[in-house]
Amino acid sequence: MRVISLFAGAGGLDLGFTWAGFDVIWANEFDKTIWETYEENHDGILNRKDIRKLQISEIPKDIDGIIGGPPCQSWSLAGKMRGSNDERGKLFFEYLRILKATKPKFFVVENVKGIVSKAHIEEFQNILSLFSEAGYKNFYSVLNSYDFEVPQTRERVFIVGFREDLNLDFRFPEKSSQKRNLRDVLNLETAKPFQKEKPHHWNHEYLESGFSSIFMSRNRIRNFDEPSFTIQASGRQAPIHPDSPKMVKIGKDKWKFEKEEGIRRLSIRECARVQTFPDEFKFFYKNVNDGYKMVGNAVPPKLAQKIGEQIQNSFKREIFGETGNIKLSSRMEEECNLFTISL
Repeated sequence: MRVISLFAGAGGLDLGFTWAGFDVIWANEFDKTIWETYEENHDGILNRKDIRKLQISEIPKDIDGIIGGPPCQSWSLAGKMRGSNDERGKLFFEYLRILKATKPKFFVVENVKGIVSKAHIEEFQNILSLFSEAGYKNFYSVLNSYDFEVPQTRERVFIVGFREDLNLDFRFPEKSSQKRNLRDVLNLETAKPFQKEKPHHWNHEYLESGFSSIFMSRNRIRNFDEPSFTIQASGRQAPIHPDSPKMVKIGKDKWKFEKEEGIRRLSIRECARVQTFPDEFKFFYKNVNDGYKMVGNAVPPKLAQKIGEQIQNSFKREIFGETGNIKLSSRMEEECNLFTISL
């Protein structure tokens, strides 16, 4: 099935859908610091235009699906939560514009949990209504990546829509009994500070800088037998490696490290592993924070794959039914009956 990707970023969603058997033929991404990474890791064509200036004629025809995660900062609980009053929040409607013009069989939208918060739930319901008015039957859920073999606690909203004339149902993936923790992914040799010495393993370098008062307002370390905290789109907010000195609380919203030596953030490659990117997926950047940003903004490919597989299952159920036998349309049944009578 032919799919296009909007607000593609480094392509975590794209990679997962490729693993699930989809053909991601085209993507749009406006951030020039991401272009090389996307093009080096994906086979589809990358369109680099501002989506607000993108003409429908520039988009491939006869596509089966659209996937993407419109910018989420304006909906974030950690941000100012301006929602659609923010220019980034309005980019949601560019996604809708392209959906209405191309009318694919399905779409997928990923966004932060804050979009269904009390402050934004009315706007969110309006967005669902707009998708319905565009002719789609919608399903949404808040998923925690840790429930789907991703070694990280990360809650995100996913909306899946099917064109109404297809009359398809959708089931979000079931939680996995298998849990992956930091011990499963943090087994590389020693990381290097960015630009001080070239690391042996690609992207296995970390930001070396101080810590803000906001960062030091709570514990930022989990041990090897726990999942990582959410991987953020910023090096300064990257989780601390479990081998670092422990943090102790010294006051209200105030913590410190037990020792000053041996403290380091997770490297970009370690963050990528936590996100379930394979090691052969290489990130290209000149500024270390651009590397963290690409990794942190991505949908974990493993979770994306599971959602893609469920979409494939929806189409299979329409063809084969729940029993696995071929499901005939009323027209096909009539033709079969006429054939039987003629015999």
